[in-house]
Amino acid sequence: MSRRYDSRTTIFSPEGRLYQVEYAMEAIGNAGSAIGILSKDGVVLIGEKKVTSKLLQTSTSTEKMYKIDDHVACAVAGIMSDANILINTARVQAQRYTYAYQEPMPVEQLVQSLCDTKQGYTQFGGLRPFGVSFLFAGWDKNYGFQLYMSDPSGNYSGWKAAAIGANNQAAQSMLKQDYKDDITREEAIQLALKVLSKTMDSTSLTSDKLELAEVVLSPSGNVKYQVRSPESLSKLLVKSGLTQPAAEAS
Repeated sequence: MSRRYDSRTTIFSPEGRLYQVEYAMEAIGNAGSAIGILSKDGVVLIGEKKVTSKLLQTSTSTEKMYKIDDHVACAVAGIMSDANILINTARVQAQRYTYAYQEPMPVEQLVQSLCDTKQGYTQFGGLRPFGVSFLFAGWDKNYGFQLYMSDPSGNYSGWKAAAIGANNQAAQSMLKQDYKDDITREEAIQLALKVLSKTMDSTSLTSDKLELAEVVLSPSGNVKYQVRSPESLSKLLVKSGLTQPAAEAS
């Protein structure tokens, strides 16, 4: 029945649904998982890498984590070519705001601006929705550390902990059970690793299948975005008891 109504993004079905937007969300459900957790001393983003190869230069390329501005970063699930367009758009908007007002762009204002762009692609004929969801992590002087999730429809919302990508419903349920309001950043990392180990498609959790990024405040009060190295991830996995014996031996 849906075939009559899914040829355009501008056609509503009798139930009031936009099938093209729902198809875009379905594409995200097949992508690698990403989890974001808000703690009292930072925001943690962790993602499952789908492209793993010994030839991949991991020090210069990331699949899931991207820096937008000094105070904002994001994790991605979905079609990466779509994500690159939106990330570049967000970077330009952040720099324009900084140039105009001589201060960093508030995190929610940046997210809302990008979601307005995404919503426009669900509204006009001849376009298709961006097949990508984001987890935005950032800090500003108005609300401190913040975590937002957005989807192809242009909706966004603030979260204490959120998951996107494959098996996101199972991950969300685990986060709901184990999250605490006074969680520290180290505890948030342990929780994220635990949830990802139980929801990702791979049978074993190793450092080459993960990307972990954090948004923190330095002792001087500056916002700092940092991505953990594979060596640091391996130590975290051993500490969490999630590494297989064979991986530890190597």
